[in-house]
Amino acid sequence: MQVRLTKTYYTPEEYLELEEKAESKHEYQDGKITLMAGGTTNHNKIAGNFYRRFPLAIAGQEYETYITDVRLWIPRYRLYTYPDFMAILGQPVFVENRTDTVTNPFLIVEVWSKSTKNYDQGDKFRFYRSIPELREYVLIDQYSFYVERFAKNAEGKWVLTEFAGEEAILRLESVDWEISFPEIYSRVNFELSSD
Repeated sequence: MQVRLTKTYYTPEEYLELEEKAESKHEYQDGKITLMAGGTTNHNKIAGNFYRRFPLAIAGQEYETYITDVRLWIPRYRLYTYPDFMAILGQPVFVENRTDTVTNPFLIVEVWSKSTKNYDQGDKFRFYRSIPELREYVLIDQYSFYVERFAKNAEGKWVLTEFAGEEAILRLESVDWEISFPEIYSRVNFELSSD
C-alpha cells in the first residue's frame, strides 16, 4: 500500500502505524515523515556482502546483526531510520517491545549514494553519535573503492580513518574483525552505478 501523507506533523505512534502499511521505507524525524531513497543493485550487494561476512567472523560471540529492515530509534532527535547494517553487543533493546525497532547498536554501516552522501556524513552522523552504545560508524562508497570509518576513542572523540584502493582492508576498532575490499565489493559493477 502506498502511504498517503495528509498532514505536516505526525506523532511517533502515527508514523509507526503508517509504516506498518507502507510498501517502502520512511524516515521519521520529530514529526516529519520522509520517503527513504531506494537502493541500487550495487548498494544492495555491498550491504549484503558486509552482512554475510560479519556474522561468520563473530560466530559464538554475543553479537546480534541486522540489515535494512530493522528500524533504529534515536530518542534525543526523535528519529526513526533504517541503517543498512547494525551490530549490537549483547541483547537488543527494543522500543516498547517492538521486535522491529532497536536503540542500542555499537556499530552502524551505511552505503552511501549521491543523494544520501551529505546526509550520511553530516546530520545523520550527528544523530547517530547521540547513541550511548555507538562506537563505530562506517560509510561505504558504492561508486569506487573507498570507505570512511569513524571510531570513538577512549577520550570520546570520533577519529576518521580512510581506506581506499581495490586491495585495501577495512579493519574495525570496536570489534576484532576485518574485511578486504574484494569481499566488500564482490560482484559490484561500478559501470552500473547511477543515482
